[in-house]
Amino acid sequence: MEGKGAISPEDLILILIATAMGTLARYLSLKVDYRQYPSHPNGYLIHLVIAFIAAAIGAVAIPAIKSNNYTAVTFLALAIQHFRDVRKTERESLKDLECTEFTPRGEAYIDGIAKTFESRNYFSLIVALTTAATIEFIRYLGFANVIQIAAGIIAGYLVFFGISRFSQGKTVGDIASIKPGVIEVRGSELYVDGVFVSNTLGTKNAQKMVQAEGLAVVIEPTEEHYRVTLDNFGQRKAMLFEATRSIGVKRYHYTRKDYESGKTVIVLVPLLRDAEKLINVVRHTPLLESVKKSHSVMKSTIWGE
Repeated sequence: MEGKGAISPEDLILILIATAMGTLARYLSLKVDYRQYPSHPNGYLIHLVIAFIAAAIGAVAIPAIKSNNYTAVTFLALAIQHFRDVRKTERESLKDLECTEFTPRGEAYIDGIAKTFESRNYFSLIVALTTAATIEFIRYLGFANVIQIAAGIIAGYLVFFGISRFSQGKTVGDIASIKPGVIEVRGSELYVDGVFVSNTLGTKNAQKMVQAEGLAVVIEPTEEHYRVTLDNFGQRKAMLFEATRSIGVKRYHYTRKDYESGKTVIVLVPLLRDAEKLINVVRHTPLLESVKKSHSVMKSTIWGE
Protein backbone atom coordinates (compact mmCIF):
# COMPACT_ATOMS: atom_id res chain seq x y z
CA MET A 1 0.00 0.00 0.00
CA GLU A 2 1.24 3.47 -0.88
CA GLY A 3 1.93 5.72 2.09
CA LYS A 4 0.51 9.13 2.48
CA GLY A 5 2.11 11.52 0.06
CA ALA A 6 3.89 8.75 -1.85
CA ILE A 7 4.22 9.40 -5.55
CA SER A 8 2.33 7.05 -7.87
CA PRO A 9 4.17 5.00 -10.51
CA GLU A 10 2.33 6.90 -13.25
CA ASP A 11 3.47 10.27 -11.93
CA LEU A 12 7.00 8.96 -11.46
CA ILE A 13 7.13 7.93 -15.13
CA LEU A 14 5.73 11.32 -16.12
CA ILE A 15 8.40 13.16 -14.14
CA LEU A 16 11.24 10.99 -15.44
CA ILE A 17 10.20 11.30 -19.08
CA ALA A 18 9.61 15.06 -18.84
CA THR A 19 12.92 15.64 -17.03
CA ALA A 20 14.79 13.58 -19.62
CA MET A 21 13.18 15.51 -22.48
CA GLY A 22 14.01 18.87 -20.89
CA THR A 23 17.63 17.90 -20.29
CA LEU A 24 17.92 16.50 -23.82
CA ALA A 25 16.59 19.78 -25.22
CA ARG A 26 19.41 21.66 -23.53
CA TYR A 27 21.97 19.14 -24.72
CA LEU A 28 20.82 19.54 -28.31
CA SER A 29 21.13 23.33 -28.04
CA LEU A 30 24.74 23.04 -26.84
CA LYS A 31 27.32 23.11 -29.57
CA VAL A 32 31.05 23.58 -29.58
CA ASP A 33 31.98 25.27 -32.84
CA TYR A 34 34.92 27.43 -33.94
CA ARG A 35 34.19 29.73 -30.97
CA GLN A 36 34.80 26.86 -28.53
CA TYR A 37 32.11 28.13 -26.22
CA PRO A 38 30.85 26.60 -24.03
CA SER A 39 34.04 24.73 -23.29
CA HIS A 40 34.23 20.96 -23.21
CA PRO A 41 33.86 19.00 -20.97
CA ASN A 42 33.45 21.27 -17.94
CA GLY A 43 31.28 23.84 -19.71
CA TYR A 44 29.02 21.04 -20.95
CA LEU A 45 28.73 19.59 -17.46
CA ILE A 46 27.79 22.91 -15.86
CA HIS A 47 25.06 23.69 -18.36
CA LEU A 48 23.66 20.17 -18.40
CA VAL A 49 23.38 20.07 -14.60
CA ILE A 50 21.53 23.39 -14.62
CA ALA A 51 19.32 22.06 -17.41
CA PHE A 52 18.51 18.95 -15.39
CA ILE A 53 17.40 21.09 -12.44
CA ALA A 54 15.29 23.30 -14.70
CA ALA A 55 13.70 20.28 -16.38
CA ALA A 56 12.95 18.65 -13.02
CA ILE A 57 11.18 21.80 -11.82
CA GLY A 58 9.09 21.92 -14.99
CA ALA A 59 8.29 18.19 -14.76
CA VAL A 60 7.01 18.22 -11.17
CA ALA A 61 4.78 21.25 -11.75
CA ILE A 62 1.97 19.21 -13.32
CA PRO A 63 1.79 16.49 -10.61
CA ALA A 64 1.95 19.28 -7.99
CA ILE A 65 -1.01 21.09 -9.51
CA LYS A 66 -2.94 17.83 -9.87
CA SER A 67 -2.48 17.10 -6.15
CA ASN A 68 -3.57 20.66 -5.25
CA ASN A 69 -0.09 21.42 -3.97
CA TYR A 70 0.04 24.89 -5.46
CA THR A 71 2.88 25.94 -3.19
CA ALA A 72 5.23 23.70 -5.19
CA VAL A 73 4.51 25.71 -8.33
CA THR A 74 6.32 28.67 -6.74
CA PHE A 75 9.52 26.81 -7.61
CA LEU A 76 8.95 28.05 -11.16
CA ALA A 77 9.52 31.60 -9.95
CA LEU A 78 12.59 30.40 -8.06
CA ALA A 79 13.92 28.82 -11.25
CA ILE A 80 13.52 32.08 -13.17
CA GLN A 81 15.51 33.93 -10.53
CA HIS A 82 18.16 31.22 -10.68
CA PHE A 83 18.46 31.60 -14.45
CA ARG A 84 18.94 35.33 -14.03
CA ASP A 85 21.79 34.57 -11.66
CA VAL A 86 23.28 32.30 -14.32
CA ARG A 87 23.19 35.21 -16.76
CA LYS A 88 24.87 37.50 -14.23
CA THR A 89 27.56 34.94 -13.43
CA GLU A 90 28.23 34.31 -17.13
CA ARG A 91 28.64 38.02 -17.78
CA GLU A 92 31.02 38.50 -14.84
CA SER A 93 33.09 35.47 -15.85
CA LEU A 94 33.54 36.68 -19.43
CA LYS A 95 34.45 40.19 -18.26
CA ASP A 96 37.11 38.73 -15.97
CA LEU A 97 38.64 36.91 -18.96
CA GLU A 98 38.77 39.95 -21.25
CA CYS A 99 42.38 40.74 -20.34
CA THR A 100 43.51 37.24 -21.36
CA GLU A 101 42.21 37.34 -24.95
CA PHE A 102 44.02 38.43 -28.12
CA THR A 103 41.38 41.16 -28.46
CA PRO A 104 38.46 41.91 -26.13
CA ARG A 105 34.97 40.64 -26.93
CA GLY A 106 33.40 43.92 -25.93
CA GLU A 107 30.42 44.67 -23.70
CA ALA A 108 27.84 44.12 -26.43
CA TYR A 109 29.10 40.63 -27.30
CA ILE A 110 29.35 39.60 -23.64
CA ASP A 111 25.79 40.77 -23.02
CA GLY A 112 24.57 38.74 -26.00
CA ILE A 113 26.32 35.57 -24.83
CA ALA A 114 24.96 35.94 -21.29
CA LYS A 115 21.40 36.43 -22.59
CA THR A 116 21.72 33.40 -24.84
CA PHE A 117 22.78 31.08 -22.03
CA GLU A 118 20.00 32.38 -19.80
CA SER A 119 17.34 31.89 -22.47
CA ARG A 120 18.47 28.38 -23.35
CA ASN A 121 17.87 27.25 -19.78
CA TYR A 122 14.23 28.09 -20.39
CA PHE A 123 14.28 25.49 -23.17
CA SER A 124 14.58 22.76 -20.56
CA LEU A 125 11.84 24.22 -18.37
CA ILE A 126 9.33 24.75 -21.21
CA VAL A 127 9.99 21.41 -22.93
CA ALA A 128 9.68 19.48 -19.65
CA LEU A 129 6.49 21.33 -18.72
CA THR A 130 4.97 20.70 -22.14
CA THR A 131 5.91 17.02 -22.09
CA ALA A 132 4.43 16.52 -18.62
CA ALA A 133 1.22 18.40 -19.48
CA THR A 134 0.74 16.36 -22.67
CA ILE A 135 1.25 13.04 -20.89
CA GLU A 136 -1.23 14.03 -18.20
CA PHE A 137 -3.80 15.18 -20.78
CA ILE A 138 -3.53 11.98 -22.84
CA ARG A 139 -3.82 9.97 -19.62
CA TYR A 140 -7.00 11.88 -18.78
CA LEU A 141 -8.42 10.86 -22.16
CA GLY A 142 -7.87 7.21 -21.22
CA PHE A 143 -5.15 6.18 -23.64
CA ALA A 144 -2.54 3.51 -22.86
CA ASN A 145 0.80 4.32 -21.21
CA VAL A 146 2.76 3.84 -24.43
CA ILE A 147 0.58 6.36 -26.25
CA GLN A 148 0.89 8.80 -23.34
CA ILE A 149 4.68 8.65 -23.43
CA ALA A 150 4.85 8.85 -27.23
CA ALA A 151 2.53 11.86 -27.30
CA GLY A 152 4.56 13.60 -24.58
CA ILE A 153 7.84 13.04 -26.43
CA ILE A 154 6.38 14.31 -29.72
CA ALA A 155 4.90 17.40 -28.06
CA GLY A 156 8.19 18.15 -26.29
CA TYR A 157 10.13 17.82 -29.54
CA LEU A 158 7.75 20.09 -31.44
CA VAL A 159 7.99 22.76 -28.75
CA PHE A 160 11.79 22.48 -28.73
CA PHE A 161 11.89 22.76 -32.52
CA GLY A 162 9.68 25.84 -32.44
CA ILE A 163 11.46 27.80 -29.72
CA SER A 164 14.94 26.88 -30.98
CA ARG A 165 14.09 28.13 -34.47
CA PHE A 166 12.46 31.27 -33.09
CA SER A 167 15.46 32.08 -30.87
CA GLN A 168 18.04 31.30 -33.56
CA GLY A 169 20.04 34.43 -34.28
CA LYS A 170 21.47 35.59 -37.58
CA THR A 171 25.09 35.99 -38.55
CA VAL A 172 27.18 38.55 -40.41
CA GLY A 173 26.99 36.39 -43.53
CA ASP A 174 23.21 36.89 -43.64
CA ILE A 175 23.53 40.64 -44.29
CA ALA A 176 26.96 41.05 -45.86
CA SER A 177 29.37 39.57 -48.37
CA ILE A 178 32.82 38.65 -47.08
CA LYS A 179 35.79 38.38 -49.40
CA PRO A 180 39.60 38.42 -49.08
CA GLY A 181 41.22 41.83 -49.26
CA VAL A 182 44.41 42.86 -51.01
CA ILE A 183 46.97 44.30 -48.58
CA GLU A 184 49.07 47.23 -49.75
CA VAL A 185 51.77 48.93 -47.69
CA ARG A 186 52.73 52.45 -48.69
CA GLY A 187 55.56 53.52 -46.45
CA SER A 188 54.12 53.46 -42.94
CA GLU A 189 50.51 53.40 -44.18
CA LEU A 190 48.41 50.28 -44.58
CA TYR A 191 45.65 49.95 -47.18
CA VAL A 192 43.27 47.11 -48.02
CA ASP A 193 41.52 47.28 -51.41
CA GLY A 194 42.32 50.98 -51.46
CA VAL A 195 40.76 51.61 -48.03
CA PHE A 196 43.06 53.32 -45.54
CA VAL A 197 43.49 51.20 -42.40
CA SER A 198 46.44 52.48 -40.35
CA ASN A 199 49.60 54.61 -40.44
CA THR A 200 51.42 52.85 -37.60
CA LEU A 201 53.74 50.66 -39.69
CA GLY A 202 56.76 52.83 -38.96
CA THR A 203 59.53 50.21 -39.17
CA LYS A 204 60.75 48.17 -42.12
CA ASN A 205 60.23 44.94 -40.19
CA ALA A 206 56.58 45.82 -39.52
CA GLN A 207 56.01 46.72 -43.16
CA LYS A 208 57.60 43.48 -44.41
CA MET A 209 55.71 41.34 -41.87
CA VAL A 210 52.29 42.77 -42.74
CA GLN A 211 52.95 42.61 -46.47
CA ALA A 212 54.29 39.04 -46.41
CA GLU A 213 52.22 37.40 -43.68
CA GLY A 214 49.13 39.56 -43.23
CA LEU A 215 45.58 38.50 -44.02
CA ALA A 216 42.64 40.79 -44.69
CA VAL A 217 38.92 40.46 -45.29
CA VAL A 218 36.47 43.02 -46.57
CA ILE A 219 32.89 42.95 -45.26
CA GLU A 220 30.41 44.75 -47.50
CA PRO A 221 26.71 45.05 -46.57
CA THR A 222 24.32 43.60 -49.16
CA GLU A 223 21.87 46.46 -48.57
CA GLU A 224 22.50 50.05 -47.59
CA HIS A 225 20.53 49.97 -44.31
CA TYR A 226 22.62 47.03 -43.05
CA ARG A 227 25.46 49.52 -42.59
CA VAL A 228 23.75 50.63 -39.37
CA THR A 229 24.45 47.20 -37.88
CA LEU A 230 27.89 46.54 -39.34
CA ASP A 231 29.24 50.01 -38.53
CA ASN A 232 28.42 49.53 -34.86
CA PHE A 233 31.59 49.44 -32.77
CA GLY A 234 30.36 46.48 -30.70
CA GLN A 235 29.66 44.42 -33.83
CA ARG A 236 33.07 45.20 -35.32
CA LYS A 237 34.77 44.22 -32.04
CA ALA A 238 32.87 40.93 -32.09
CA MET A 239 34.07 40.17 -35.64
CA LEU A 240 37.66 41.06 -34.79
CA PHE A 241 37.51 38.96 -31.63
CA GLU A 242 36.26 35.87 -33.50
CA ALA A 243 38.89 36.35 -36.19
CA THR A 244 41.78 36.59 -33.72
CA ARG A 245 40.38 33.82 -31.53
CA SER A 246 40.17 31.46 -34.50
CA ILE A 247 43.55 31.88 -36.17
CA GLY A 248 45.51 33.74 -33.48
CA VAL A 249 47.52 36.95 -33.70
CA LYS A 250 51.24 37.03 -34.32
CA ARG A 251 51.59 40.80 -34.11
CA TYR A 252 49.17 43.32 -35.60
CA HIS A 253 45.38 43.44 -35.85
CA TYR A 254 43.16 46.24 -37.12
CA THR A 255 39.54 46.89 -37.97
CA ARG A 256 38.46 49.91 -39.99
CA LYS A 257 35.26 51.04 -41.68
CA ASP A 258 35.09 53.05 -44.89
CA TYR A 259 32.45 55.76 -44.48
CA GLU A 260 31.94 56.25 -48.22
CA SER A 261 31.49 52.66 -49.42
CA GLY A 262 30.17 51.14 -46.19
CA LYS A 263 32.84 48.44 -46.22
CA THR A 264 34.42 47.14 -43.03
CA VAL A 265 38.00 45.88 -43.16
CA ILE A 266 39.74 43.44 -40.80
CA VAL A 267 43.52 43.00 -41.04
CA LEU A 268 45.85 40.91 -38.91
CA VAL A 269 49.11 39.01 -38.94
CA PRO A 270 47.90 35.58 -37.79
CA LEU A 271 49.59 32.63 -36.20
CA LEU A 272 47.74 30.30 -38.60
CA ARG A 273 47.72 31.74 -42.10
CA ASP A 274 44.40 30.37 -43.34
CA ALA A 275 42.44 32.87 -45.43
CA GLU A 276 39.48 30.54 -45.95
CA LYS A 277 39.09 29.97 -42.23
CA LEU A 278 39.26 33.71 -41.58
CA ILE A 279 36.47 34.38 -44.07
CA ASN A 280 34.36 31.57 -42.65
CA VAL A 281 34.73 32.70 -39.05
CA VAL A 282 33.78 36.30 -39.88
CA ARG A 283 30.82 35.08 -41.91
CA HIS A 284 29.50 33.09 -38.93
CA THR A 285 30.01 35.80 -36.31
CA PRO A 286 26.62 36.35 -34.63
CA LEU A 287 24.75 39.57 -35.18
CA LEU A 288 24.43 41.12 -31.75
CA GLU A 289 20.87 41.74 -30.59
CA SER A 290 21.87 45.04 -29.02
CA VAL A 291 22.94 46.50 -32.38
CA LYS A 292 20.14 45.28 -34.66
CA LYS A 293 18.41 48.33 -36.11
CA SER A 294 16.69 46.84 -39.15
CA HIS A 295 13.32 45.07 -39.03
CA SER A 296 14.48 42.55 -41.63
CA VAL A 297 17.54 41.73 -39.50
CA MET A 298 15.51 41.35 -36.29
CA LYS A 299 12.85 39.17 -37.86
CA SER A 300 12.80 35.63 -36.44
CA THR A 301 10.29 32.95 -37.39
CA ILE A 302 9.62 29.42 -36.24
CA TRP A 303 9.58 27.93 -39.74
CA GLY A 304 12.45 29.98 -41.15
CA GLU A 305 12.51 32.11 -44.25
